[in-house]
Amino acid sequence: MTLKKVSSAGLIALAALAAAVLLADGALAQTAAPAAPAAAPAAAAAPKLDTGDTAWMLTSTALVLMMTIPGLGLFYAGMVRKKNVLATVMQSFAITCLVTVLWMIVGYSMAFTEGSMNAYIGSFSKLFLAGVGATTTNSLAATIPETVFIMFQMTFAIITPALIAGAFAERMKFSAMMWFMGLWLIFVYCPIAHWVWGGGFLGSAGVLDFAGGTVVHINAGIAGLMCAIILGKRKGYGTVAMAPHNLTWSFIGASLLWVGWFGFNAGSAVASNALAGAAMINTQVATAAAALAWMFAEWIIAKKPSLLGIVSGAVAGLVAITPASGFVNPTGALIIGIVAGVGCYIAAVHVKKALGYDDSLDAFGVHGVGGIIGALLTGVFADVSVNELGKDASVMTQVYGIAVTIVYTAIATAIILYIVKAIVGLRPTEQGEEEGLDITLHGETVQ
Repeated sequence: MTLKKVSSAGLIALAALAAAVLLADGALAQTAAPAAPAAAPAAAAAPKLDTGDTAWMLTSTALVLMMTIPGLGLFYAGMVRKKNVLATVMQSFAITCLVTVLWMIVGYSMAFTEGSMNAYIGSFSKLFLAGVGATTTNSLAATIPETVFIMFQMTFAIITPALIAGAFAERMKFSAMMWFMGLWLIFVYCPIAHWVWGGGFLGSAGVLDFAGGTVVHINAGIAGLMCAIILGKRKGYGTVAMAPHNLTWSFIGASLLWVGWFGFNAGSAVASNALAGAAMINTQVATAAAALAWMFAEWIIAKKPSLLGIVSGAVAGLVAITPASGFVNPTGALIIGIVAGVGCYIAAVHVKKALGYDDSLDAFGVHGVGGIIGALLTGVFADVSVNELGKDASVMTQVYGIAVTIVYTAIATAIILYIVKAIVGLRPTEQGEEEGLDITLHGETVQ
């Protein structure tokens, strides 16, 4: 009886002890449970390479390269006279090759690395792409390999100087063109790309340029205007017929530019995402609106709508929507396109005639003026529902970015042109220009 009582008491004690242990374990588990979320910050670690983003950026890079060769080459070649067709195509192709090499050696490092003077220029830490590996990334494009980012930005660096060639078409020596483009890339394009996109003072000030309205188009347009003024007019300009040689080529070139521009603008999202989709539809809407606006303006004033007019209007729309494509909604894109179509028509046809400068293929009238219109209206129509950076949009900030680009590009371009003139001269002989640059400079002719 006593043993039974002891045993019962013992069992009760053991049960109580076990219950206490279980309760203690539960309490410890509950106390420790919050430790699990502590691992959550690991999810916010640096983004990993994304195959979808990489695939889209590879595609965009190929599209933008297509804009220069063959797009811009054919667009420009169709508008010059038959005796200068090959020289014009040669310029686009040679610039593509020259800029590729210079970008690999020094351009990328200057534009997209950080240095001791980061507000104004990058460093030389990645000369010859030193330190760039298969899996390295740039902080501006953390989900794609750095090699892809380098290539994508290279295609922008290629087309920008190629656009300038439209202003001096039919009258610059090939040797002068090569010298000029090489120096201009290093001393004009790379610094401005860094100022806006690479961490420089314009981007830090809030200047919005989604895909190159300032870096590419205003930059190239102002440089083109300086070339047109300093080189002077083509021999016979204003007295000799200078009708386009083959507008079918220009139509094909403009069409390739239109398609390639989706890589230019939508690719500037640097990801396969909703922002890329917004940039794509804005590009399509603005381009179509500008083409129609130019066509109707020409129809009303000149009484006939021309193929050259409608394709030029399309390019004007592509230019103007470039800085705004990732910041505005489609309604904003529509308005930007209409304004650009009419504005660029007036600048390229009537202002050029009134002022008398010879911007051969309207590099300034389309790219300079279109870029300015687009950059200004980005400040007006930026929509935070499209891009949260739009909350900081300011017309005055955009004016500041435009003004800085115009002043720097104009002065630097003029200096480079005079240096090249002193080294190799700028223009061929009058006889050579009369015979045509194809045979004079390259020993070839179009049959």
